[in-house]
Amino acid sequence: MVMYGPVQMFVIGFPGNQFSGEIVPAIEDAKKKGLIRLIDYLFVMKDKDGNIAAIEGTDLGKDEVVKLGAAVGALLGLGAGGMEGAEVGAMAGAEMAEERSFGLDADDIEDIAEEIPNNSSALIMLVEHLWAKRIKEALKNSGGVMIAQGMLQPEMIVLMGAALAEAE
Repeated sequence: MVMYGPVQMFVIGFPGNQFSGEIVPAIEDAKKKGLIRLIDYLFVMKDKDGNIAAIEGTDLGKDEVVKLGAAVGALLGLGAGGMEGAEVGAMAGAEMAEERSFGLDADDIEDIAEEIPNNSSALIMLVEHLWAKRIKEALKNSGGVMIAQGMLQPEMIVLMGAALAEAE
């Protein structure tokens, strides 16, 4: 069975098309260090007249796309119909991944671009945290069960401080 690291989705906006590109070397550095891999990414840029340009890609090879499709299909099937559903879902997920290109199609990109204001850009990434795979495996082997997880953003901590002050 393939073990995947936690997958996180990022949606990052660049109002006024102020994308400097600095994020690209930072992502490449994390990839070279084996910390992350990009399961899928989409960069959509919309000019002041509403014209759209998009770049999409993945770090996954064809076989990895099929394996990931099977894994996602199995999880969906498990939720929908137990172990029998997981088997059906795994086969369906692998077939879908093999039959169509991985990621978003032109209609999906159009739909996303409609939500982006003119003269703005957006970067959408699905990132696998490779650094966490060993920890995830060790937790599983030791009988640990994930109870909760989340990302603390500085803004969230500020709101927590305000809530604490209000409670006092």
